[in-house]
Amino acid sequence: MCGIVGVVAKSYVNQTIFDALTVLQHRGQDAAGMVTGEGNRFFLRKDNGLVSEVFRTRHMKRLAGNAGIGHVRYPTAGSSSSAEAQPFYVNSPYGIALAHNGNLTNAEALADEMFRADLRHINTTSDSEVLLNVFAHELQGQGKLQPNADDMFSAVKRVHERCTGGYAVVVMITGYGILAFRDPNGIRPLCYGKRETETGEEYMVSSESVALDVCGFTHVRDIEPGEAIYIDMDGNVNTQQCARNSRYAPCLFEFVYLARPDSIIDGVNVHMSRMLMGEKLAAKVLRERPDHDIDVIIPIPDTSRTAALEMAKSLKVDFREGFIKNRYIGRTFIMPGQGERKKSVRRKLNPIEMEFRGKVVMLVDDSIVRGTTSKQIVQMARDMGAKKVYFASASPAVRFPNVYGIDMPAATELIAHGRTEEEVGEYIGTDWMLFQELADLKECVSLCNPEIREFDTCVFDGKYVTGDVDGDYLARLEVKRNDAAMADDDTDAESNESADDLHSRID
Repeated sequence: MCGIVGVVAKSYVNQTIFDALTVLQHRGQDAAGMVTGEGNRFFLRKDNGLVSEVFRTRHMKRLAGNAGIGHVRYPTAGSSSSAEAQPFYVNSPYGIALAHNGNLTNAEALADEMFRADLRHINTTSDSEVLLNVFAHELQGQGKLQPNADDMFSAVKRVHERCTGGYAVVVMITGYGILAFRDPNGIRPLCYGKRETETGEEYMVSSESVALDVCGFTHVRDIEPGEAIYIDMDGNVNTQQCARNSRYAPCLFEFVYLARPDSIIDGVNVHMSRMLMGEKLAAKVLRERPDHDIDVIIPIPDTSRTAALEMAKSLKVDFREGFIKNRYIGRTFIMPGQGERKKSVRRKLNPIEMEFRGKVVMLVDDSIVRGTTSKQIVQMARDMGAKKVYFASASPAVRFPNVYGIDMPAATELIAHGRTEEEVGEYIGTDWMLFQELADLKECVSLCNPEIREFDTCVFDGKYVTGDVDGDYLARLEVKRNDAAMADDDTDAESNESADDLHSRID
């Protein structure tokens, strides 16, 4: 899971990209990076850490130029080494920098193909570097000393033909402009906007519309699945559909958890979709237990708050804030090791005893992934004197790995894998376990945009929209990405030298 941004402006873009990345920080807290361009020079800064930690004043002063791209990262492929922070860069042809949100499912085969046939060497284990080299090779194949929009789009067409998986990509070509494109299924989100200035129009592409809002850009529209947008240094905008077969099949989990509630993704108001999730949960409560004894509904902050409030309104039950969140602790399911996740939960949430004592409490969360957080939260509620503890998930049970850019790769580490819903409830220690129905969750999103009829629902039902994921692939992925393997990666990363800004520029 990552966040990307690209800007073409009439003045320096470093502060705009910094602000956008800060707003997209929820999409990745492991590393951050930025490339800006002035004339025929690139200026690069990237490293592990939050946006505010990676970019200091001395770095910002060196990030000159009126165009640039940025990235925030949580690693789902490759290691967590700072050497794999993005953007990545190649100097042939022209000088190209790329940032990527998603995951290629055929990255290994492509890396081998790049070495044998394209004579390009991949230096890291990141699929983003593979994607960069595929694009660079295809653009070079156009054979132009000065590429135009048609050349860019031709290269993207070849990328779609060669690459499978979920990907939203932003590319900077030295001295030419910014190119962005989205996979043919539209799994990962991407949108663009513009703002009027005294010197002319400026443009931004971003993973989420909230980055446009905060930086003063008007949201124009989402980039369609398979579509590419090219903005040259003069601010001319060209778009083209570059995939032979495209369809809307966005990741359903974006609306449940990943996206900020104030974002619009594929025409869907994320906040509204989460309100509907709460209404659907309430309807399920009334179907299963019309004479329920719920005294109070308490959200697990922050993502579930909207659904919990609407659930309480529909059931005519009190809504209360029962947990105070330490906002300086990151999202626990994307922390690299199970031990670190366990330690972080009690540091992250502190219960308010008066909201639990002697009450039948319905806890509401957006999802249950590994169960680590949920189990401890249920126990916290009991420790605070709750008479009964129920638990509702705004999404269905997460039973299968995600291979398109979310860190849910090892099936055996998913609490609902191989368990019934009742067994999940028993494991986390609740008196009643309630999961959203998949059909209801789809309806919560499609009601906001009826044009979306398909979704990537792989984490819930094991159906992978790209059609190239089988049992062997998942088995290989699990070996690479379980907690033990991640711990080894973290150990290796400690010995790697920091990926700084090459401490000035790339000419």
